[in-house]
Amino acid sequence: MGISVDWERFAFTMDEERSEAVIEAFVRMFEKGLIYRDTRLVNWSSNLRTALSDLEVEHTDLKGPTMLTVPGHDPNKQYEFGCLTEFAYKVKGSDQKIVVATTRLETMLGDVAVAVHPDDPRYKDLVGKELEHPFCPERKIVVITDPILVDMNFGTGAVKITPAHDPNDYQCGKRNKLEFINILEEGGQINHVGGSLFAGLMRYDARNAVYAELDKLGLIVGKKPNPMRLGRCSKSNDIIEPLMKP
Repeated sequence: MGISVDWERFAFTMDEERSEAVIEAFVRMFEKGLIYRDTRLVNWSSNLRTALSDLEVEHTDLKGPTMLTVPGHDPNKQYEFGCLTEFAYKVKGSDQKIVVATTRLETMLGDVAVAVHPDDPRYKDLVGKELEHPFCPERKIVVITDPILVDMNFGTGAVKITPAHDPNDYQCGKRNKLEFINILEEGGQINHVGGSLFAGLMRYDARNAVYAELDKLGLIVGKKPNPMRLGRCSKSNDIIEPLMKP
């Protein structure tokens, strides 16, 4: 086998002529409706302030409660992962409560709904009812049904919905036309939307602060060990945060 190369036609893929051809190709595809821009959840490294491809995410399997340091946070602190925290939302205008469970308690600052299974008899009378958010009283949170997301036999059978910070909740939000509320700055701090009590805190410091405040309000139900898979940035070892980006 042989090859004959015409070195007079040598080219670099990013030189001016080739770059113009790439732009032209993308413009033509856009005009034909074959490509478009949308806002989606990405793998976000708060420490590097960049999105990562799935190939740049490494996974750590936790068998239960595990204390870890997190890049971008106080290096002298460790934060708990691998546990399921149960807390209650009060139903507006009544003494009723609905208990939800989460592995990422800080994301409750971006909750917009609680989902139950339409066939679950425990929550039939709560569907459509409005709940009180303990830190964002002006926000409307409603109990909805979603047979795709909710497993009646897992946790409490009631699932908090944070469409802007979880892939499954994102799909639930699309299906049910829910609001998408981002509570994080690019560097991993809680923003002003997450409530004045927690604004400016790094996300895992906020996790501990939210737990303490919920406990004061008598809304913490308890914690349970929860084996889980943790996505980490292959470059910085930061814990991946699902974040809405164009």
